Amino acid sequence: MTTRVVTGRAGVVRELRAAGPLLAALRAPVTARAPWLTAALALDDARLAGPRPVAVVVDPPGGAGAPRALATLVLRGGPRLAATLLGDGLPVPAGAAPARLPARDDDAAEQLASGVLGLLDRVRRPWTLRLTGLPLGDPTLRAIGRRRPEAAFANARSARLVDDLDDAGGVHRTRDPAELDRRLPPLLAHEPDRRTRTALRVTARLHAAIGQVELATTVDGDRGLLSLVDGADRRPWWGTPHAGWRTEMGAPLVSLTLSGGGPAALLSPRSGRR
Repeated sequence: MTTRVVTGRAGVVRELRAAGPLLAALRAPVTARAPWLTAALALDDARLAGPRPVAVVVDPPGGAGAPRALATLVLRGGPRLAATLLGDGLPVPAGAAPARLPARDDDAAEQLASGVLGLLDRVRRPWTLRLTGLPLGDPTLRAIGRRRPEAAFANARSARLVDDLDDAGGVHRTRDPAELDRRLPPLLAHEPDRRTRTALRVTARLHAAIGQVELATTVDGDRGLLSLVDGADRRPWWGTPHAGWRTEMGAPLVSLTLSGGGPAALLSPRSGRR
């Protein structure tokens, strides 16, 4: 297996599409697949001095076929470089891990960890890697931790939004893209955060077009709920604020934070410089 780094929006989109069979085989959630992450790239492009997207790709022997592992990151500049997963910060369905570092097996995960760390170790200024929203037992996180014991891990228990609209009486549910486009703006007007409104509008419209979004509203229009739908998998995603939604305990989420780089790192054995 070989590892390579791809930079720039067009290249990252190409690698996400090529990784479709890998993501499908690992049953990655909607929020870790190409359409969602392509929307994340579009939202980043709209920002002034937006972050730089990067893909670390582990190819199979011979280089033919779907990748064996993939990490899609964004690098944000400044005195200290910040590296996060592509899509970090978007409003996602709570209750289950939204992110993935897809790897076909443990060997591919080891290669991917090496590739991510190698990318950052070549940076000539201080950097921080923060990977969030991942499931327990992620093999790439384990591999990074073995290589860098100073990495800090944290676990958090998520809270899942419960779709109990049917208990309130009449409910209208639709997956029709045109109807969703018409009904969604008045509901989003209740969302106080402008960036959240924009992200919800962009991602909801895109996924409605491929049949992966349902909008449910009460007859009186006071409550509305967006859900991501993938076959039998339904994930309540966003509900109108201050509507008294019920929540229940969700799955644990894992994060990793690691810092490095700077002048001292250039002289370390890992850098290869003396």
